[in-house]
Amino acid sequence: MAERSTAAVDVADNGGDEPPAADAAKATADGVDTQNGRAADGPMPEKDGERRKAAPAAAPELHSGHKLARRYRLEECVTRLDGFSSWRAMDEKLRRAVGVHLLPADHPRARAVLAAARSSALLGDPRFVHVLDAVEENDLVYVVHEWLPDATELTAILASGPLEPHEAYQLVTQVSQAMAAAHREGLAHLRLTPSAILRTSTGQYRIRGLAVNAALRGITSDTPQRADTEAIGALLYAALTQRWPYEDDAYGLTGLPKGVGLIAPDQVRAGVHRGLGELAMRALANDGATASRQEPPCTTPEELAKAVAAMPRIRPPEPAFTAPPEYQHTTYQQGSYGRPQPHPGGPGSHTMAIPPPPPLQSRTGRVLKWGVAALLIAALGLGSWQLADTLLERVKGDTGSNGSNQQPKPDEASKGAKPNNPGKPLHIANATTFGKEPIKPEDADKAIDNNGDSAWITKVFYGYANFGNLDSYDDGSGIIVDLGSVQEVAGLDVDMYAAGQKVEVRAASPEASQPRSLSDFSHEVVKLTTAGKNLKTTLETPLKARYLVIHITALPADSNGGYRGGINEIKVLGTAE
Repeated sequence: MAERSTAAVDVADNGGDEPPAADAAKATADGVDTQNGRAADGPMPEKDGERRKAAPAAAPELHSGHKLARRYRLEECVTRLDGFSSWRAMDEKLRRAVGVHLLPADHPRARAVLAAARSSALLGDPRFVHVLDAVEENDLVYVVHEWLPDATELTAILASGPLEPHEAYQLVTQVSQAMAAAHREGLAHLRLTPSAILRTSTGQYRIRGLAVNAALRGITSDTPQRADTEAIGALLYAALTQRWPYEDDAYGLTGLPKGVGLIAPDQVRAGVHRGLGELAMRALANDGATASRQEPPCTTPEELAKAVAAMPRIRPPEPAFTAPPEYQHTTYQQGSYGRPQPHPGGPGSHTMAIPPPPPLQSRTGRVLKWGVAALLIAALGLGSWQLADTLLERVKGDTGSNGSNQQPKPDEASKGAKPNNPGKPLHIANATTFGKEPIKPEDADKAIDNNGDSAWITKVFYGYANFGNLDSYDDGSGIIVDLGSVQEVAGLDVDMYAAGQKVEVRAASPEASQPRSLSDFSHEVVKLTTAGKNLKTTLETPLKARYLVIHITALPADSNGGYRGGINEIKVLGTAE
């Protein structure tokens, strides 16, 4: 019987941690980290009691096009090393790229890899790349994880130069806080290399391979918190200096000079932020050796996160001022008025310039100027008189011969028209959640309880705004309101939980009885739109309906990198008396 464990969706770990299969013969036992098949340089040093267990050299012999669980189609092998292989694959059910780690079921580390994957999947922290599936079947163990097509490895970022102080501050803040949360749940990484850190297109840092990368390589540690803290210090050191803080070159970075030991970042590169440099040394402190003599070493991610929080906040640099394009002067403004262009083939320096015409200073010129001025004055006076006369005629027409006010005649076309002025909110008898898989149905009444402090709020989805791109939510979600009987609806006033939700409002026909599917709501009340915090509408013609659905198809991003939405309060407005 196959064992399966599935976790919620987040953002993609881009597959491999090692070089492509063609380069496997050149890979060391430590391996080479990659993102999208790019190889990094050098192993992560073993420190603080880390141990590596031996593993068989053969990985499962699979090929591109092979399908796992009739769902995951293997596309490109990005690692084949140490008895396991890593692939970029396609989840054909959800039509998205994923990464897959594969190893034989009888591999000595297969049990440990499954246990690490399942433990990591339970964490559910959006700062980590999530495990989607951990399966043993057909003599294979495979771990499916997410794939970030828009993310960039820290290895590639540092190849172009060190980070600015604000960016390095963001890196150490996010990574230390994330690892502190992981260790509170009893999870360690033990493989925090620059290839394990991904920066998304929104500037957030994500950590991939939590527990799994170490389990694949058989890495353990007697002091896991100290090992992860020192790894974060090495990442910060590299971000500030573009140098690896050990003598050996690694991950595309040059190591420190031989024999000098660990030196402060500002001795490696000028202009390093002093506070961040001292923080890196406190995290890298080994056996009490630290360049920051006033502060104690940081030995756990929690201590490091607190030390970062105690620092003065480093603000992003001011945007550089971009000068507007230079104004293109005309020929006259450039001082070349009357200056003809040289004839082709002729020497332009000998061309005679034609001077501008002389000003009108003669008697005839003065008379002409005064005549033009007089005509202008006369034209202005005539125009003013005609304007005043027109206004007087209009006033007479409005007041009649006896000066009494008369009401204008109503437009014949508007006779019998009834303006739609929404009145008081209608009573809502019931509210239920909409969708194939209802989200928090017990909270539906919070959207109609006339209490702005309570709300129906979705759970958090990761990776995709359309409810995680899951089949069970392919129609979105929302709230169905039941007015109790057919009413005349003139407008809506919906207070959304957050701005940025993609929403539409539909009504069922008056004859409908307990509609549930989207096709049951045939009348479009509000077209699909990205709503603000408040969704208000007044119908041109009142609508007779009993059931309406506020249908949400996409959620806005929250501050933690997930997607969440909901509805605070729904008011359906009737016609005015």
